[in-house]
Amino acid sequence: MASLKLPKWLEICLWGNTTALSWMWGLGLFFSVQFTTQFGLYGLLSFIIPNFIGLLGFGLVTHHIARRQPGSESLANFFISWSRPFRLVFFLYQILAITLTIFALLQYVWRPLNLQPQALYLPLTLLIVLAAAILFGEEFNIRRIKFSHAGMTVVMLMAIAWLIYTHAQSIISTPVRQSILPTNDLHYWGYAVPIFIGFLVGPWLDLQQWQRAIQMHRERISIAASYWVGSSFFFLLLLFHGCLTLSALHNGAATYLRHGLSGYLYGHDLLTRLFYQNVTVHPVTFAAYATFVVICILSTLDSGYIALRWFLQENLRKETHALFALIPNRLLSSPIPIFIFSGFVALLASILRLELEYFMIFYATFFVGYAVLCIARCFMNSPANVIPQVKMFCVGSLAMVICAYGYFLKHPIFQMLGSLLPLLYILCLIFKPSSSEDFVSGAEELDAPAKGPLTSDYFEDKPSINPHPPIRTPEQKPFSPLSHNLAGYFEGKWFVHSFVATYADTNSVGNVYFGMYAMWVGKTRELFFNRVMPRFNLKNTPFYILTRSFAHKFVRETREFETVSVRLRIASYNRKFVTLEHEIYDSAQHLLGKGQQSLLFVSSSDYRMIDIPSEVSAAFVQHT
Repeated sequence: MASLKLPKWLEICLWGNTTALSWMWGLGLFFSVQFTTQFGLYGLLSFIIPNFIGLLGFGLVTHHIARRQPGSESLANFFISWSRPFRLVFFLYQILAITLTIFALLQYVWRPLNLQPQALYLPLTLLIVLAAAILFGEEFNIRRIKFSHAGMTVVMLMAIAWLIYTHAQSIISTPVRQSILPTNDLHYWGYAVPIFIGFLVGPWLDLQQWQRAIQMHRERISIAASYWVGSSFFFLLLLFHGCLTLSALHNGAATYLRHGLSGYLYGHDLLTRLFYQNVTVHPVTFAAYATFVVICILSTLDSGYIALRWFLQENLRKETHALFALIPNRLLSSPIPIFIFSGFVALLASILRLELEYFMIFYATFFVGYAVLCIARCFMNSPANVIPQVKMFCVGSLAMVICAYGYFLKHPIFQMLGSLLPLLYILCLIFKPSSSEDFVSGAEELDAPAKGPLTSDYFEDKPSINPHPPIRTPEQKPFSPLSHNLAGYFEGKWFVHSFVATYADTNSVGNVYFGMYAMWVGKTRELFFNRVMPRFNLKNTPFYILTRSFAHKFVRETREFETVSVRLRIASYNRKFVTLEHEIYDSAQHLLGKGQQSLLFVSSSDYRMIDIPSEVSAAFVQHT
């Protein structure tokens, strides 16, 4: 199937379909029913539209990002470097999404069946869910999942067609008076504001969406077109589910609403209870609805399994900590332990009879700040590849508690404030004058090389040399050679060394000799090593750093007495090798050449190749 050539339009439809199914997780699937029971059609649209815009916006922006650089791997390379500070957040987001989806299936599909004894059937049902998700996740990868999801969609559309045709006849309850809340009071906005903020930025932390966008770009499929198809199909699925709920309420299904722990009326499982109560009269209708729900759940869980496996394998390949060498790679890169953990948490939450809203609070508050910062960092040149983790965690936790208090105490103002707080903090973090200080790790100050010895001319009245000048873009005027650190300095992730080319660098016709460019890069690399590892001593080092390969592309020539700047940064690394990227500019900021080199590490005693030493990893990681 992987080698099967399909028309572009069909590929776009297949990718759009799997994108829609991967976003039909427990929160969207069942909260659409709950919000419809509370606020009617207006509430349903208020829930669907931010979901639609958020999913489509993610596709359009990632399409733009992928086209910034040529090549099918441009988006993958961007994600590797861009996501590094957010790896833990991506991991937690995915675990919570899997847990929430399993919980929703247990709480709103299985519990209404009222099978006894629950202590027996509940764990068995959980085992079936986990086994099915793992089986489909192992059977299909990201290249083949669009075909499995296409088959699921065919079955699901048959179930939807049956429900559209027969659901009016299947609801036989006597009509009773229902109560739909008004949308012109604060209680509605207490839900609407968190929903709008949370779902508008939610896809940016979903590994399933990133993996799909990266694979689409690799297969030369338009990300924007696929997400137009996917978000539209997703919109129609939620609209169908909400309209089915409205039809049920019109025919008296409000009797199936129930009171939860917090005193609210809950209707997430309204349709399940309604169809199951009439299963003897309309068994096919109940089977059709169960098929629709199970496919939505399963297509999310298998997507989560594949995305987690991809995420774990990618990060394990770059991890150098000695502890990971003691644990089998297959265990570290397998999502199975995570699924078992998520299943256990979901089982406990179902036993305690929690509700979907308790999980939803995390997505409306805690993850909002990280998601907004993710989007901002796609378009901003931050001074370092770190984020203020402690501050972000504290603000997210505070926002979550405020929103929770507002929900339980029925004070909508606090629900809105809890969702807006992370957003306001990120805006302040980005635009405040000292924002660069929040993005610098403390290790950079400790690892900086010591100042030179104090001499008599140290106290003379002369311009001070700033070892960390502000970030300079190529459009700005060139700096004076007298105003920078002669040993090099950092501009964000780039280490910069500037000097004046002289006669010794030129050939017989006055141009700089081609071999000098490689020598300049080598000198800059040595200064970079000296800057990040000032305590390195060649006499007692247990390892050597060797050059594995070197490549350089010549763009234009330069002459003597020209100010030249060599920029070097760490492009990527794994357990064995480090890739350095370099660029060379003249005083007018014309690119003279660019390239990359690969480094390896050997033991100083027997020249045996080794993993990246821990001191090298610690010195390099803050500059990646």
